[in-house]
Amino acid sequence: MNFVSVRVITNDVARLADFYELITGGTTVRTGDVFAELTTPFATLAIGDTRTVPAFAPGAAEPAQIRSAIIEFLTLDVDADYARLKGVVDSWVNEPTLMPWGNRSLLLRDPDGNLVNLFTPATPDAIAKFARFRA
Repeated sequence: MNFVSVRVITNDVARLADFYELITGGTTVRTGDVFAELTTPFATLAIGDTRTVPAFAPGAAEPAQIRSAIIEFLTLDVDADYARLKGVVDSWVNEPTLMPWGNRSLLLRDPDGNLVNLFTPATPDAIAKFARFRA
């Protein structure tokens, strides 16, 4: 089994797709106004409109309710990303900080309030752990 994606449910797919394109520099593939995907070489962030929820089970997911998960993106230089995004992101949780597990992390919130971590491995152990993602 392989972990391939996380889906975020929202009331505004275009707004979240635009936001994730801005922070990652990637491009989302959009299916009308109800679905978008930001695909990286290792995983996909899917963004679904609330109108898609009944296809799974009515009421199974609600927008802007994630308080226990962090959407994480590995980046080459978290400090450069912070400088680039400082004037355009509205909700910062912290500035780039060296975490106890060896990543330099920057936490922010997307327009729906979901927690997003941009991080760069900083210590030798963290660099080695994420080496496969640098290919």
